[in-house]
Amino acid sequence: MDFTFTEEQQAATEAARAVFSKATPDAVPSPALVEGAVADDFDRPLWAKLAQADLLSLLLAPAYGGAGLDPVALCLVLRESAKVLARVPLLETSAVALAVQRYGAPELAGSVLPSAGRGELVLTAAVHGRTGHDPAQLAVTARRTDGADWVLDGVQTAVPWAQQADLVAVPAHTGAGRPVLALVPRTRTGVTLADQVSTSGERLAEIRLDAVRVRAHEVITEAGAGEWLRTLLVVGTCAQALGLGEQVLAMTADYTSQREQFGFPVATFQAVAVQAADRYIDLRAMEATLWQAAWRLGTGAEGALPLAGDVAVAKTWASDGVRRTVQTAQHLHGGVGADTDYPLHRYHAWAKQLELSLGPAAAHEEALGDLLAVHPLNRSAAERP
Repeated sequence: MDFTFTEEQQAATEAARAVFSKATPDAVPSPALVEGAVADDFDRPLWAKLAQADLLSLLLAPAYGGAGLDPVALCLVLRESAKVLARVPLLETSAVALAVQRYGAPELAGSVLPSAGRGELVLTAAVHGRTGHDPAQLAVTARRTDGADWVLDGVQTAVPWAQQADLVAVPAHTGAGRPVLALVPRTRTGVTLADQVSTSGERLAEIRLDAVRVRAHEVITEAGAGEWLRTLLVVGTCAQALGLGEQVLAMTADYTSQREQFGFPVATFQAVAVQAADRYIDLRAMEATLWQAAWRLGTGAEGALPLAGDVAVAKTWASDGVRRTVQTAQHLHGGVGADTDYPLHRYHAWAKQLELSLGPAAAHEEALGDLLAVHPLNRSAAERP
């Protein structure tokens, strides 16, 4: 079996490296508690370069101006973006666009996707619910009016890039408990934003919807749309954690190779080498579980567990792995790693955000346990078909 990436996926990786090669994490706001640490906007010049390189339309069908690639290609690009802490809504815009392509009405797809692929339309998703712990669709109610429109009421927290997004994908539920996914313009009457600050120092927003009216074609009623969107966001977050971890380990290798103690580079000390080797193993496990989840998400292939199982395994490794990697990096850098002017400080803050975003390792371990509990192999012989 051939596990190499396709030519198209490799081309996407090379294009991403070319775009991000000129980006630098020095421009990333530090989460230090100082006035003005939070940036007001994302990196618009970098966003334009991504659009020019056709990296914003990777997953879109050719009919919408895209390359028709799969989530693996997106994860390859996200991996490169995280190495430089790219401040762009690449994951959110790509994930929402693909969900619209898969589940949305032709009218919605035609009005959103071409513009999103050109970088003219910024998309984001409100998938953390009201508190960050409950299913997102439970935080917002959706009811039909006498006509064909819908009315939304509720609150969603920790929405990334909400202040800059043109459309926000909002999971909601009907009176009968049926989940729906609405694309709500940020400027629509009844939508209000309250600023929040993430662990990484980036702006988030609490979105409040008070009798917000959305048109029929702006609401996706097909079952599974909201859950599929969240799944892609989780997998994309794993890709970002992998890229960040790889960059941090490379920084640590460079530093320990140059810093000398007792006349020798500290990288030659067994205690240092073993810790770095352990983190390398973490990164390879993160990579293997990521590609398994991304491949199944894109192909719909069957596995020993449902797709949710592979996603839970990938996020568990991503959360624990990226945390251990930055902790080891801080330890091996010594006092330099604690300097807020040194890039490692920002990587550490972003790693913590990625670790907890869309559920920490413990939450996904619990989800995996629930799946294993109902697995056919876990039943008694009398219960099996």
